[in-house]
Amino acid sequence: MLGPGDSAFPQTASSASEVTGLLRRWRDGDAQALDELMPLLYDRLRQVARHRLRRGPDGSLNTTELVHEAYLKLVDSPNPNAHDRSHFLALASRVMRHLLIDHARARLAAKRDAGATSVPADELASIADVDLEALMDLDLALVRLEAISPRQSLILEQRYFGGLMLEEIAIAVGVSLATAKRELRSARAWLALTLEGEVP
Repeated sequence: MLGPGDSAFPQTASSASEVTGLLRRWRDGDAQALDELMPLLYDRLRQVARHRLRRGPDGSLNTTELVHEAYLKLVDSPNPNAHDRSHFLALASRVMRHLLIDHARARLAAKRDAGATSVPADELASIADVDLEALMDLDLALVRLEAISPRQSLILEQRYFGGLMLEEIAIAVGVSLATAKRELRSARAWLALTLEGEVP
């Protein structure tokens, strides 16, 4: 595995049109396009990974490894649905969420005797500071919210798990910035009540 300072993807500046063109090629089945895209968005993907990642005491995952694991999953995506930079970051963020939850499940299964930890809603601004049990609680809450309001669940996922900016979220979800802000406020209120056990 690569270390935290290593990168198989050289970091380069990119234009929105270049990213969009590569995403179009990737959607059309050109796997090479993803290889060209990753260096262009590598720094931003590492930011997304840092929001996703909670390094355990065993140091079993780091930001670089999470980005690279996400890349391997994206390579195998049968129908990539990313039209621009914001859509791609949202897709990568979701892949990282699933990778991290799978990792958390494996670690928690190995040490079931550790007690569950509840997380006050005001601590959710930085997922990187939340332990694995709390991460699982948040993931379950998002699954519940998805059944009630898929859009609010997606907005929360991209904000809390991915660290995407509201402007990026609005584009990825396909709503106005004002709607994204309103939906995020509503979803945060629901999430706080759920994590505090006030929503049955």
